[in-house]
Amino acid sequence: MPQHELSACPGCAEPLDSNDRFCGACGHDLSAAAVPEPDRPTIAIGTPVDWPEAPAREPGSLSTSTQHPGDLPGTDSGGRDLATPPAQGAAGAEAAAATPEAGRPARDLPTIPVRTDGPHAAATSGDGLAALAAGGHGPARGTAVPAQAPAPAAPPADGDFRLAAPDPRTAAAQPPAAPAPSAPPVPSAPPVPSAPPAPSAPPAGSRVCVACRAGHVDPDGYCENCGHAQPRERDHMEQELATVAAVSDRGLRHHRNEDAFAVAATTLPGGSPATLAIVCDGVSSATRPDEASATAADTAGRSLLAALPRGTNPQQAMHEAIVAAAEAVNALAEDPAQDAMEHDPHRHQNAPACTIVGAIVADGLLIVGWIGDSRAYWVPDDRTTAPARLTQDDSWAAQMVAAGLMNEAQAYADERAHAITGWLGADAYELEPHTAAFKPDRSGVVVVCTDGLWNYAEAAEDMARVVPADSAGRLLHGAQVLVGHALDGGGHDNVTVALLPFTFAPQGAGSA
Repeated sequence: MPQHELSACPGCAEPLDSNDRFCGACGHDLSAAAVPEPDRPTIAIGTPVDWPEAPAREPGSLSTSTQHPGDLPGTDSGGRDLATPPAQGAAGAEAAAATPEAGRPARDLPTIPVRTDGPHAAATSGDGLAALAAGGHGPARGTAVPAQAPAPAAPPADGDFRLAAPDPRTAAAQPPAAPAPSAPPVPSAPPVPSAPPAPSAPPAGSRVCVACRAGHVDPDGYCENCGHAQPRERDHMEQELATVAAVSDRGLRHHRNEDAFAVAATTLPGGSPATLAIVCDGVSSATRPDEASATAADTAGRSLLAALPRGTNPQQAMHEAIVAAAEAVNALAEDPAQDAMEHDPHRHQNAPACTIVGAIVADGLLIVGWIGDSRAYWVPDDRTTAPARLTQDDSWAAQMVAAGLMNEAQAYADERAHAITGWLGADAYELEPHTAAFKPDRSGVVVVCTDGLWNYAEAAEDMARVVPADSAGRLLHGAQVLVGHALDGGGHDNVTVALLPFTFAPQGAGSA
């Protein structure tokens, strides 16, 4: 129990001793006037911290266990060996068979989007991959390249041809067929049908189907051409700036994405750059968790963008941003225009809630702030030095470990381990934002993520192993790899991650 600094009772003015917990005259609870515990001071990330050495990374190994199409046996729809790029021809196939790794580009994870708007003869060559990558189309999950149409079969003995059903896209445009002649047909080779005309272009300004890339998407979210259901905007989100990138994905089990993020860059009053990232995870058992996370991320991001250019201390700015986000989420429960049961009848009618974690890289400092179980990790560029986890969960397991009642293995094996004890929302306990400032002595990358990622790389050493070595220079690619790692592991939750590089400038080196 922290000691108070009162000389007299605020209720009846009775003189007090420093060790009094209650007023002897009126019984006033003096703990309410206790001095709050301050935020953590600045901690140097360097040799004074006793961190274990990170395990050596195997040369040339992938960051995740991923199979590429060329690694799998079998043939494509044209009968060609999957391991042999079709554009190489017969001579190239023999050379590739002799040296199976010669025609395969080295990469961490497949990042080339799937195209379904037409064949690409050189799609598996280096130039073809570059051309597809330059197309700017994101991957369409669940789509497939159509196989070639089989040749018409020979006529049966009765002389009648079995015609395929007409293409619904062209059935309306074709004139009605003339009646068949009464004379018996003369057996002959069937004519080769001509290719159906392409569907008409969708109206200007309308959404184009991600599957057929030709049809118009109706207001219900379905393609009017092929009937494919379109992904919602929040199912997969990506954003990249020069100094920060973030990726959020719905995952493989949830029906919607309840995570949200905000990334931005600004400058301090002296002109030095500042980068920020906010990641929020909606509490699934609450009402409208997707709105809570989006509101918190947007409010915290705008608060930091307003405070940092004014010269506010970055750690104080982070504290104020979390408080502002909490107030905005609280207001969602008070909105009379929203009826929780009508919005989602399958959820309990309790207040919208979410967790929050944020990071700021500015003026040689790394500041983090959080409430809940979303985390921030430090991964140095030099993987021979140890990584670190920068946040402490507000969870049942963390409380058991901190109280000495269980060790970490016992606590996280309990079914109550991931029950959070801190969150943003009108029904949360007393708001206690956690903030901490660090001063790294080397360059590295800050990983800000939800539990949808760290459940598959919980320890700092595990996280460092799945972060690509070139993430500081390829931020969006690094974030995509981390999201892919979670999806490969099962994707049981929404996955959101932001990467911020930290560049160490030795004292006296001057500004760049």
